[in-house]
Order: sequence, then C-alpha cells, then structure tokens
Amino acid sequence: MLRSSQNLAERLRTVRVRMAAAAASAGRNVDSVTLLAVSKGQPAEQIRAAAAAGLTDVGESYLGEAVGKMAGLGDLPLTWHFIGRLQANKTRPIAERFAWVHGLDRLKIAERLSAQRPYHAPALNVCIQVSLAGEATKGGVRPAEVPDLAAAVAALPRLALRGLMCIPPEETDPERQRGWFAQLRALRDSLAAGGQRLDTLSMGMSGDFEAAIREGATLVRIGTAIFGPRPEGPPPGTIGPS
Repeated sequence: MLRSSQNLAERLRTVRVRMAAAAASAGRNVDSVTLLAVSKGQPAEQIRAAAAAGLTDVGESYLGEAVGKMAGLGDLPLTWHFIGRLQANKTRPIAERFAWVHGLDRLKIAERLSAQRPYHAPALNVCIQVSLAGEATKGGVRPAEVPDLAAAVAALPRLALRGLMCIPPEETDPERQRGWFAQLRALRDSLAAGGQRLDTLSMGMSGDFEAAIREGATLVRIGTAIFGPRPEGPPPGTIGPS
C-alpha cells in the first residue's frame, strides 16, 4: 500500500506539472484550473491517498459506488462531483449528496434535482453537457439546443448553472483536440454575451487535458493519469452498481 501511495503521489505531481505548463503556454495561472480526480472503479484507499497528496475534488460516475466511498471517506474535506449519465429515478440521492453535477442534458432531470435539493444545502452546481460531435454513445444536447436549456435551468431555484461540459471524440493530434474545446469555449462565450453568468468549462481528460487548458478549461477530469488503469471488478466496500 505504501508503494502504491507513492506511485499515486508521483503521478499526481506529474499531472500538476503538465497542467502548469499548459496554463503557462496559454498565459494563464494554473490556479484557475481545478483538478477533478475521476475515481470510478478505484478503491476508497486510493482516494484517501490522493487527498493526502492535496487533492480536494473527486468525480464519480456510478451512484452506488460513490455512496459507499462517501461513507468511508466522510472524515475528509472532499468536494464530490457526479459526472455520469443521469437517470430520473436516481436524482434524489445525487441532489442530496453531491456538490456538482456535470452531465445535465435534460430539463426534466434539472427540475428533479432542483426540487430534491435540500433547502439547508447550498445550490447544486451544474454544468450542461454538450454533444459537439453528435455521438450516439454519449449524452449531451446539441449546441443549438443549449441556449434554451440554459435559460430554463438558470431559472430553477435550487440549482446554480455554472457552465458547460463536453466529452469530445478521441483525438491524438493536439490541434484537433483544441478544435473541439474551442467550440465549447465559443458556445460558453456566446451564452455569456447573452447574459448568462457562466464561469466553468468542464473539459479535458487524461489524454487531452493540456489542449483543453490551452482553450480555457477551468476544470479537467482526470482518472488514469492519476490512478493508473482501473482495477477489474467493483472496488471493495461499494454497494453495487448504479
């Protein structure tokens, strides 16, 4: 376990160095970019080790897995982000337990999250997921649909619309990667020009986060580059799939 924790800390340092270099190349301060560790499939002990190395934000895709980890890591000051596909019958525990939701793409889901968010809790931060390439295997709304959805979500009382999220097609060429992220940034800027107060671009993963930062990402979602390959089977201590 000690060696595993050392390896994780080393990978985390490497990611932060790469983030800083990408930000500097774009004339940005790396402090303007939040590192979100995507921990699906990873045991709670790995998240605890990452927190010991300074990580504060954790992203989970499966509700059942996340709830088990939250129970075991309740002593840590972590900010939990739900980054998976949202199902209408599972919105209540997401509204009750998470600080952020990144994959919002339906008004019905937004309405449920708003109605189910506890009144003693701060507003739930949400990002609208945009399908830039129209891939059937990924969630998200078409760019042309974003303004109407954003206006409706922003009007809901228990949600705080923070920005946009995307999962573009996999590209190996950095310029092609940047092209997708530039589209999301332009869409965010268009919404801002129309009066929406949006401060978040949730874009970039292990294979393309440097290109995302160069195009204005304020939050990058990184899993493999921090934790290494996901282990086979569910993490110990979880309560089943979502």
